[in-house]
Amino acid sequence: MSAIGTATALAAKAATSTIPIVFTAGTDPVQAGIVSSLSRPGGNVTGVNFMASELGAKRLSVLQELVPHATRIALLVNRTNPIAAESEIKDVQRAASAAARHVEVVEASTSREIEMAFAAFVQNRCEALVVGADPFFIERRVQLATLATRHLLPTVYFQRAFVEVGGLVSYGTSNFVRYREVGIYTGRILKGEKPADMPVVQPTKFELIINLPTARAIGIVVPQSLLAQADEVIE
Repeated sequence: MSAIGTATALAAKAATSTIPIVFTAGTDPVQAGIVSSLSRPGGNVTGVNFMASELGAKRLSVLQELVPHATRIALLVNRTNPIAAESEIKDVQRAASAAARHVEVVEASTSREIEMAFAAFVQNRCEALVVGADPFFIERRVQLATLATRHLLPTVYFQRAFVEVGGLVSYGTSNFVRYREVGIYTGRILKGEKPADMPVVQPTKFELIINLPTARAIGIVVPQSLLAQADEVIE
């Protein structure tokens, strides 16, 4: 039994129907095919959905409040993770259309492609950026935060780790809460409970983190209304 991500959970599920599996998923685990139902997962699999790719519309809303003049928004996704990418593209494009914003989708799955993506943002006159929820982007968070600041591009991320290394703002679930839930579920299974009967945990709290030095560096004045909503403001 182990706590694993979406792709690994699918592979583990295909490999065994008896060993208990506890997953952490960044996208809808039913849509991804990990479980048949959130309330009754069935089989040997259950876990925590931290909804990383399902909050794209909310992140766009945060960005709009931060830079209300921006009408051309870039969305960076990793097509090697198609389930998360497609979910976030649909979510952001739907919200952008309702707000009369244009979304420019750009793909990157290597460090070099991230560099190329920022060149495309400049060429296409994008005014703000949503970084799609993807583990690869966490690995490249310093590069992303550095490039966003260098190009004076207001950017919203899906995890506080980006803001801690100089990113402007993040909105998502707390990693502390996420892994605590995984630990609780693992303990319950070790005591005899069956994954099939344990509902997939859905997050109830999300955190908004803002980096004020970065805002000043790119010439953004963070509205008081957004500061009031923040769970943490990095001074």
